[in-house]
Amino acid sequence: MRRAIQKMLEKEPEIRVVGTAASGEEGIAMTERLRPDVVTMDVEMPGIGGLEAARTIAERRGPPIIMVSALTREGAETTLRALELGAVDFIPKPDSALIDIVNVQRELVEKVKHFGSRGAYLRAMRETQRIARAHIDEARRKQSPPAPPPAPPPRRARSRGPGAGGFGCVAVGTSTGGPVALSQILPKLPADFPIPIVVVQHMPPGFTRPLAERLASASRIGVVEGSDGMPLVPGTAIIAPAGQQLRLQQTPGGVRVALGADEQRSLHVPSVDVMATSVGETYGAGALGVILTGMGHDGVQGLRVIKERGGYVVGQDEASSVVYGMPRAAAAAGLVDRVVPLEAVPRALCELTGTLYAPV
Repeated sequence: MRRAIQKMLEKEPEIRVVGTAASGEEGIAMTERLRPDVVTMDVEMPGIGGLEAARTIAERRGPPIIMVSALTREGAETTLRALELGAVDFIPKPDSALIDIVNVQRELVEKVKHFGSRGAYLRAMRETQRIARAHIDEARRKQSPPAPPPAPPPRRARSRGPGAGGFGCVAVGTSTGGPVALSQILPKLPADFPIPIVVVQHMPPGFTRPLAERLASASRIGVVEGSDGMPLVPGTAIIAPAGQQLRLQQTPGGVRVALGADEQRSLHVPSVDVMATSVGETYGAGALGVILTGMGHDGVQGLRVIKERGGYVVGQDEASSVVYGMPRAAAAAGLVDRVVPLEAVPRALCELTGTLYAPV
């Protein structure tokens, strides 16, 4: 795999491979000696392994790390842990199919170019990621977390113009940097968060369920991977499963998840646009959109529907975004009502829904 990645990168004239390492220890040493702009790291490596190597490089303020992961349960869990420890992104290992190799090469080159041009800035992101890691580890160590304080009498959401009077659903969209961002939002929401949350995180198949389980283990609200027909209930975040588009369906028993194929041939499956459009159409002025760190512009069309129906949108700011792509596109289109740093998103959601903010 090391040679395959090297060949993919060397085909791009703007990228120069300065070295390859056969083990985690060698990778750490070469990173310190050669000081590359970006490091690609195989999850499975001899010696201390990719996870420990990524942790060491991140703790030493090394360059951005892109993990290369197998599409397996074990590979997904290790990659998610690497993201918590400081890796900025990952790509799946290509299979033998030519189209898959071409797609992975395109994704790899795009990410190496992007992160390589912003290496110094991304080193500053380590502090944000360490905060997330510390919070998750602390939450997992607690066998029986103390009960949250009694909730105050319900309060109406702040006026937001037409449709003021409370929100019915939160629609969250994110991509690159999203797993860490979500780990700083969902675990800080109270168990009695009054409305359901639907999340689209760009990920390959096999990654969204482990992501949901990791977030659930650190959160007071429920966090689950979505399934067809699943009801939306207050205080539960539903992660859209990779490889399927998530929409909502109004039924006699309430609003439920409707999973389906990608008839529109979207760039991303699941797509923030598809999900947010459905949330806007279902909840109208009761839709609350949140657009987080991510590459590209997915979400603009869906957030526009939310705004047209009288809803409200919160956007992550540039300074706290690993990639200020999706939030920038939404803000540039005039769709964001409030711009906040990542650490302020949970408080904003609680304020907008009239909920007591009491982080662990």
